[in-house]
Amino acid sequence: MAKSVYEMVTDRIIIQLESGVIPWRKPWTGVKSGAFNRVSKKSYSLLNQMLLKHEGEYATFKQWQDLGGHVRKGEKSEIVVFWKIQPVEEMKEDGTKGIKQIPLLRYFNVFHISQVEGVEPLPKDELHDIEPIEKAENILHDYWSRENITIEHVAGDKAYYSPSLDMIRLPLFEQFTNANEYYSTAFHESVHSTLKESRCNRAEDRKGKLVAFGSDEYSKEELVAEIGSANIMNIIGIETNKSFRNSSAYIQNWLSVLKNDTKFIVSASSKAEKAVNYILGETFA
Repeated sequence: MAKSVYEMVTDRIIIQLESGVIPWRKPWTGVKSGAFNRVSKKSYSLLNQMLLKHEGEYATFKQWQDLGGHVRKGEKSEIVVFWKIQPVEEMKEDGTKGIKQIPLLRYFNVFHISQVEGVEPLPKDELHDIEPIEKAENILHDYWSRENITIEHVAGDKAYYSPSLDMIRLPLFEQFTNANEYYSTAFHESVHSTLKESRCNRAEDRKGKLVAFGSDEYSKEELVAEIGSANIMNIIGIETNKSFRNSSAYIQNWLSVLKNDTKFIVSASSKAEKAVNYILGETFA
């Protein structure tokens, strides 16, 4: 039986996790160091960034042909996924017929430029001078102030979001050996705070309660928060090579969840992007 697109996506993520790679922790910063389509010049979505093995230029077999190149014999393709809206006729309660728009997950096969002959890489974008720490501060304080979230910095080793108190607790800034890790942690807990019904409404997934470490629901929400935090870090250009905290324990939890729920990685990345857009104050459909 042919695999569904959800299974194909999940299999690729599981392969990376089993090899010790956490795919959503890659240092993507748009076209400069992420994966993008050679023809449109647009960066791929967060989920596709996780699926693709390389940074830089990708295109379909035909797109490379149209550019005057050819994919070397024996090269294996990768996939990028997208939502296709399928109109379906349905009967309404009043007996009339209407059209319902159903989103279906589909995919393209693509090849990296390193697999192609006859096409030269595009010139690298020039890196811009940025002040990532200031940007991080602005994003956090703008979001916390807008949402009236209580923030506590306390000397210790705990970082968490309390739904009942609508409070984020973080260790002191000076406790972190790397400033980027402070912001990664702060963004992680901020993504958790979007689970409230008045924000992104993921509370229904967890029934508004904290759940035990190691449970499926805990792992799912943690995965949303980690993907969201990594996405914000990449958007503002903060890159860190530091190993993900407690990686072995978290990886085992994620593997267990993903193997039992083939649709979850697609769902988690969608929820993470919604949370990121909410934190950044951007409008999403």
